[in-house]
Amino acid sequence: MQRSASVDPTKMGVGKAIAVLTSGGDAQGMNAAVRATVRVGIYTGAKVYFVHEGYQGLVDGGDNIRQATWESVSMMLQLGGTVIGSARCQDFRSKEGRAKAACNLVKLGITNLCVIGGDGSLTGANEFRNEWSDNHYQSEAKRSSHLNIVGMVGSIDNDFCGTDMTIGTDSALHRIMEVVDAITTTAQSHQRAFILEVMGRHCGYLALITALACGADWVFIPEMPPDEGWEDHLCRRLTYQRSIGNRLNVIIVAEGALDRHGKPITCDIIKNLVTKKLGFDTRATILGHVQRGGTPSAFDRILGSRMGVEAVMALLEATPDTPACVVSLSGNMAVRLPLMECVQVTKEVTKAMAEGRFEEAVKLRGKSFENNWNTYKLLAHVTAPDVKSNINIAIMNVGAPCAGMNAAVRSAVRIGILQGHSMLAVHDGFDGLAHGTIEPMTWGYVGGWTGKGGSNLGTKRSLPARMIEEISLNIAKFNIHALVIIGGFEAFVGGLELWNYREKYEELCIPLVVIPATVSNNIPGSDFSIGADTALNTITTTCDRIKQSAAGTKRRVFIIETMGGYCGYLATMAGLAAGADAAYIYEEQFGIHDLETNVEHLLEKMKTTVKRGLILRNEKCNANYTTDFIFNLYSEEGKGVFDCRKNVLGHMQQGGTPTPFDRNFGTKMGAKAVLWLTEKLKECYRHGRIFANTPDSACVLGMKKRAMIFQPLSDLKEDTDSEHRIPKTQWWLKLRPILKILAKYKISLDTSETATMEHVIKKRGTV
Repeated sequence: MQRSASVDPTKMGVGKAIAVLTSGGDAQGMNAAVRATVRVGIYTGAKVYFVHEGYQGLVDGGDNIRQATWESVSMMLQLGGTVIGSARCQDFRSKEGRAKAACNLVKLGITNLCVIGGDGSLTGANEFRNEWSDNHYQSEAKRSSHLNIVGMVGSIDNDFCGTDMTIGTDSALHRIMEVVDAITTTAQSHQRAFILEVMGRHCGYLALITALACGADWVFIPEMPPDEGWEDHLCRRLTYQRSIGNRLNVIIVAEGALDRHGKPITCDIIKNLVTKKLGFDTRATILGHVQRGGTPSAFDRILGSRMGVEAVMALLEATPDTPACVVSLSGNMAVRLPLMECVQVTKEVTKAMAEGRFEEAVKLRGKSFENNWNTYKLLAHVTAPDVKSNINIAIMNVGAPCAGMNAAVRSAVRIGILQGHSMLAVHDGFDGLAHGTIEPMTWGYVGGWTGKGGSNLGTKRSLPARMIEEISLNIAKFNIHALVIIGGFEAFVGGLELWNYREKYEELCIPLVVIPATVSNNIPGSDFSIGADTALNTITTTCDRIKQSAAGTKRRVFIIETMGGYCGYLATMAGLAAGADAAYIYEEQFGIHDLETNVEHLLEKMKTTVKRGLILRNEKCNANYTTDFIFNLYSEEGKGVFDCRKNVLGHMQQGGTPTPFDRNFGTKMGAKAVLWLTEKLKECYRHGRIFANTPDSACVLGMKKRAMIFQPLSDLKEDTDSEHRIPKTQWWLKLRPILKILAKYKISLDTSETATMEHVIKKRGTV
């Protein structure tokens, strides 16, 4: 499927027509997918049509199938639901209905269909394609001999096998966490137990992530019913939590939760049990359709946009022999999978659950679901071992504070206690290690930390080299056997410095792990850092509000400065999520000619019905082209056509409560780091003491493509631009052309690295 780069992507769609529809339940982020499909379709020279009201519109035809323009998808990104409408359609289930739909498409010369929906909608699309070549479809056009279909999965349940995340799931988690945070404050005031029912009739993903992200006492999911006698176990757990001083209990229930005999477990059953057996003041909340509503998160907008681009490419490259495919996400890569293979595995999960093969059901859901379940199980069992390990692990935060640090500390502390270790808090980074501001942490010490922003341990930017003597003395004094450093670029450099001083100071020969946590997302060895997702959402929501302020008659361009040091991650991703016209970053050098092109582009744009412009500038993208300079240039050149406003977002990007992604990511990173240290300590135990001097005993724990991996700090030096504090290779730079195409720049999209068709059956079989 590799194509030579010589194919002109702006001519790929000439003479072709693409229709896009949204079907089944709505999901936040569908509009981003529709917008990208329309704009990339037009960019390739194709005609693009909206199908309103899902398959019903396809069957009814007429005014329901309308040609889309570039401007008709403007201001759609930040809207929840689907602007082109969705409907459950009985007519399309019959062969006659599908024949009508085919006839309506053939009349308009449409042979490419992009369907955004759940597994039911996508299965229907495949059936439609298989019947396409039947004679009675063919009365009008010989050239319509086959239909190409590409699916994108839009479903808040994340219940489709083959993709890590479906469009809408992240936004649904945002809604749920807002409610959970609000409920926990009221519940703590009154010492209450709260039972929360979230959506997920056949899939426990939302319930599981919610439980991880809020540190729930118990979660009920359809894939893994509780063991016999769960009622007593639940009551014991709740009583224990109260006995150690917790004022609040949270129980999360997926709407499809069942017991081992297939009987539903409902909020009412749990409420009656807890009230009668324990006498707790108990409240139940069923979230319902709140989870589907509201504005899409930054992640869902970017996911929808990337999928839309990939879907158009897949349609235009398809041949009559290409199977209908679904565009999905694997780690941070867009991949194409055969539609029916994904549907088959999804059905296998339901079958495994029905037949009581629950372990298998969890495995079939995929690696990421399984990892989440295992992390939850580890943290849920609160009985500490009787035998202590006599190991002391110290935890510290280094660099600037960011949302999600506390979640990582909490899980690291609790996993450590469950391993029998003593966990030590180092306050104020390396300064605290040098000055001895170190104290033990208990299970209860970190209670309620997952939802708190900033750094409860306190954090400083100081590096260890200038106080290495004091640090080594305190490591010996407090008998520290291993170190967890959670933080930004200073944490990375500080870890390297400790490693370099091992030759001189024997006390520093202890295993250490660096967990990346910074809004800038600039740590070598990891595609993502804790805190970056929260910052990205803050910037995106602020951009939405700023753009809205110009809605109506004003012609206005906003210039917004984002954080990130020299790293352009926040500016680029926020540009994709907020629909920016340009994002200036250090990694992609720009000069006066580029600025001129951008101004001319905006002058053209103001002649259309879209009268707003949004320009993002990373704070250190250029020493001379400052935010003020760009503001003055745009103001001068736009005189009489548009006026300008500038905003420097500043430290609001670092604050706030962590997003579900950052809570969950921090929780998994903290747990994985301590389990790794436990193994390393066994390896490094010599003659009654710990001695670690190999490169692989000082690592960064990072997320690379699909997996969390440990990489020696010393190996990562090669990939580091130390002067500018960024990695030399950054995966997200490949998304820059998408940003420009969606803003209507005539650039060439590099299509040589197109996603190839993979197989989900074989891949899942190895799980």
